[in-house]
Amino acid sequence: MSHQREPTVVGVANFNAAEDAATLRGAMKGFGTDEQTIIDILCSRSNAQRQAIAQAFTHEYGRDIIEDLKSELGGHFEDVIVALMRPPAEYLCKELHNCMEGMGTDENTLVEILCTRTKKEIAEIVDAYERLYNRPLAEHMCSETSGDFRRLLTLIVTGARDEEAGVDLARAQASAQELFDAGEAKWGTDEEIFNKILAHESFAQLRAIFEAYKDIAGRTIEQAIKAEIGGELKDALSAIVECTQSAPAWFATRLRDAMQGLGTDDRTLIRIVVSRSEIDLATIAREYERLYDKTLESEIRGETSGDYKRALVALISPA
Repeated sequence: MSHQREPTVVGVANFNAAEDAATLRGAMKGFGTDEQTIIDILCSRSNAQRQAIAQAFTHEYGRDIIEDLKSELGGHFEDVIVALMRPPAEYLCKELHNCMEGMGTDENTLVEILCTRTKKEIAEIVDAYERLYNRPLAEHMCSETSGDFRRLLTLIVTGARDEEAGVDLARAQASAQELFDAGEAKWGTDEEIFNKILAHESFAQLRAIFEAYKDIAGRTIEQAIKAEIGGELKDALSAIVECTQSAPAWFATRLRDAMQGLGTDDRTLIRIVVSRSEIDLATIAREYERLYDKTLESEIRGETSGDYKRALVALISPA
């Protein structure tokens, strides 16, 4: 299986931050806003380039570009553009904070952000969270979740996962046996063993463990998790397993879910498109078409409208 990850947004070659800042200022000044220019610039620059534009904007005009954009734009279009302007880890922190504040916690968002990221990405999110909210992410999360689900997320957030190094096949065999003994081989399931292995091992090592598991159990680890484990923990462990095998396919499924059913889950749609655009959004779009026999672009055109639609399409299929 190929683990090639292909982005859709790579930034532009002849980049000039001051020039972009001036064009954006012009697009927002005076009567009416030129949304198309905002889309053309911000959806084709990399995040590093957008940060440089924000600095040039403040330097040149003494203004905060995010505040200006917020006052000129509205609705989901504004959400996309503002999301693009934030540094990636900071944006995900805002999403985590939002999903834990207020009544009830959106466990799906916790799973989507925390169970699918590499050790390095998690470390950046943890640092940014404490900087933004003056409290550790682990502490906030512990107050909003419980049980084995909380224990799994805590392991992930505290950086328990190994760095992506070589694969140890003998150890993979032993871990697979341990998972089998903790689940199918006994009455009741020992969730702690699942948590320990799925939160600690690197994604490459997990791939080897899941292969070995299939040989021992005669069924896949996904099948075992779905049969043995319930609730949010099942969703979290399944996300880790599926992302280990193909993160793009997992995100494609998540996008599909966001666009199915009553009304679109715009927040999830925006978060995945924006946060994966510089990582593997092109691969996700290919998986989407393979899984659902429709292009991601055509689905988004059907589900969204106006400038919001144009911005998402520009991120998915850059001109």
